[in-house]
Amino acid sequence: MGQPLSMDLRSRLLAAIDSGMSRRAAAGRFGVAPSTAIRWQSQRMVTDNFVPKPQGGDMRSRRIEERREEVLALWEADRDITLDELRVALAGIGLSVANSTLHRFFARYAITRKKRMARLVCKKDFMFGLGI
Repeated sequence: MGQPLSMDLRSRLLAAIDSGMSRRAAAGRFGVAPSTAIRWQSQRMVTDNFVPKPQGGDMRSRRIEERREEVLALWEADRDITLDELRVALAGIGLSVANSTLHRFFARYAITRKKRMARLVCKKDFMFGLGI
C-alpha cells in the first residue's frame, strides 16, 4: 500500500483552492488526481482538518472478537487442539473463520499453542531410548 502524500503538498493544494483556483486546476498544478483534491477539500470542510486517515490494519477481526469467550472456552477445554480442529469446532457453533484469522487472534493476545508435553515426551524417549 502506498504512503499518504505529505501534509505540505496537502496544505499548498488547499491554499491554491482557497485563493480561487478550481480543484481540478489545483490538482493539475500539484500533480495529483482531481478526485484527490476534491476528497481533501471535502475532508477539510467536514472535519476541519486534512490529515491522512489511518491505513492498513486488521479490518475483519471484530467477528472473532465478538465471540472471544467462546473461542477461548473451546481452546481452554483442549489446549492441545490444532488451529484446523478449532476452526471446525467453531464452524459447529456458527462461526466460520480461516486458520490465519485464528492465528492472528492468538497472536494478538500472546497466547502460544505449543505442544510442550509432546515435545518433552519425544525428548525423553530420545534421551533414554538411546542411552544418551
